[in-house]
This record gives sequence, C-alpha cells and structure tokens, in this order.
Amino acid sequence: MKYIVCEEPNNFQMKNKEIPQKRKGEALLKVHRVGICGTDLHAYAGNQAFFKYPRILGHELAAEIIEIEQNEQNLKKGDHVIIMPYISCGKCIACKKGQTNCCENIQVLGVHTDGGMQEIISVRNDLLIPANGLDYNEMAIVEPLAIGAHAIRRAALQPNEKIVVIGCGPIGIGLMKLAQIGGAEVIALDVNNERLEYAKKNIGVKYAFNVLEDPISKISEVTNGDMASVVFDATGNKLALETGTNYMAHGGRFVLVGLSKGTLTYEHPKIHAKETTLMCSRNATLEDFKFVIDHLKEFPTKSFVTHQVNYDEMIQNFDSWLIPETGVIKAIIRFD
Repeated sequence: MKYIVCEEPNNFQMKNKEIPQKRKGEALLKVHRVGICGTDLHAYAGNQAFFKYPRILGHELAAEIIEIEQNEQNLKKGDHVIIMPYISCGKCIACKKGQTNCCENIQVLGVHTDGGMQEIISVRNDLLIPANGLDYNEMAIVEPLAIGAHAIRRAALQPNEKIVVIGCGPIGIGLMKLAQIGGAEVIALDVNNERLEYAKKNIGVKYAFNVLEDPISKISEVTNGDMASVVFDATGNKLALETGTNYMAHGGRFVLVGLSKGTLTYEHPKIHAKETTLMCSRNATLEDFKFVIDHLKEFPTKSFVTHQVNYDEMIQNFDSWLIPETGVIKAIIRFD
C-alpha cells in the first residue's frame, strides 16, 4: 500500500509497504481523508515540538472500517468513523481524572507515532467515533474543531462574554464559531486581512482587527473600556503568546491553545495586577469530539475546506499551503 513519510524537514517521500497487521483491540481502517493542520506544517518546516523524524504525518482523519472484532460500540465493517488521534495510557494521574488529552504517556498519531497519511491504518477500537452521517470532509475537520471546543470548555466560557481570539487559522476560526454557538461575542485578531474578512463574512464575527493597527484601543472601544474577559491564542507565535494579556480584562483568563517551542516571558506585576488566570489547552477529549459532531451542521465546512488534492498530488502542493497568499485555510488529502 502507498504511504507518505516526512523523512526530514522539507522532505516528503511517497513509498510502499505491507498492509499493517491488526492487533487485538484494534480495527483495520481505510483512510479516506486527511486534514492538514498547523502541526503538519510545522513538522514539515522543522519547528514542531515533541517531534522526531522520519514520521508519517496526519491526525485529522476520516476512515472506514475494513475489519473489527466485537466491540462495546457495536461498530462493524463498512462503518464510517472519526479517529480520535490521542493514544492515552489509561493509567496515569491525568487519565484517571478523565484528562486523557494530557496523558503523561500520550502518543499522538502523526506526532509521536505514525499517523494517517497512508491508505490503511490500524487503530485502537476505543479511539473510533461513529460519524453519524457526516460526509468525509466534515469528518476530517472534527478533530481541529474539537481543539477549539476543548479550549472553550477549559475556559468555562459563559454566554454573553466578550472574548478575543488571536489567529484566524483553522483552530482560531473553529474556536470562534463554537464560542458563538455558546453565546459569546467574538473579537478576531490576525495580521492577514483576508483571513479577518473570512471571519466576518463566513463565521459572522462582528469585530475583526489587524494586530498591526492598534488593536488595544479598538478592543477597548467595543468593550466600553473593559477589554475581553477571555483571550484565546490560536497562533503559537511567541510574540502573540507573550502579549495576549494586553487584550484581557482585569480578572480575566488567557488560554494558550497554540504551541510554541520556546520560552515565554511575562512581566509579573502586569499579569498579577489583573489577577490573570493563565491556562494551557492541549488536544481534546471524547466529550469535545461529540460536542463538535452534534454542532457541525452549523459550521461552514464548504468555505472552510479551501484546498483538496489526491494523495499522489500532495507532495507537489504542500509547499504552497505554507503561504497565506494562496488563500489556504484547510487543505485536505483524499485517499479514495
């Protein structure tokens, strides 16, 4: 069968290997779609944390069951399933508390272990979620939207709260829409005016500001001087992560959804004065996946998925997905 491997930074190769052997408790799956996310882009560029080469990328997956034993969900051959790509141990303190998203021994498909850029994959049965009638593209974007859903739940977001989302990439856009579904008022920030326009036109964000054009005064104006009760960073950019509290109200929460490889520095008196709640949000749980599946028909999937190619065309197209000027929001690889 065919698979695509990132041998080293900036080097994909198409190769052949034997179909994987299904172990007890696993299902053999035909991969139909693989979504490309920031993790894949960073891994290809050589700046992804928790990463070693060579690696088969891909963790935003839509699949079909080829073979499965009797299981608790009564899944069967031919069922369409979304794969939760976080392989947790079930034994550590986080897992015992239900926080499988930050398991001490976590193995994420496409990051710590080989992912879905292959025609067939074998995955643990408990990581499979019924698609409930979603099409393949909808299935492939459940995982990145679940990242946003988890961040919202982590922040204990309340209806009518005014929030700032830094970054109009796929994670940020998903977070904005899910926050709106929860009743929040969203202010979007980015450096890309086309992405800001997308947030306004397709997500329904009322306020969208370029961070290079004095966003603090603009946020102050639309919040009557209060600033945002919650700020989410969905960029992973060091400067954005270190300055996000500037947009936050006193007594507010700052949620780090994006991941930086480096050290972050904060001026303690400044964040102390606001009694800042600083929290990280990592991955997602089954609860977050189910929430997204239940609300996905409210999301503009067709405009969100901007680029699609067959797997044998991916390598020649991947470099273009690194460039915002191509208009890419979500790229998807087809393995049909």
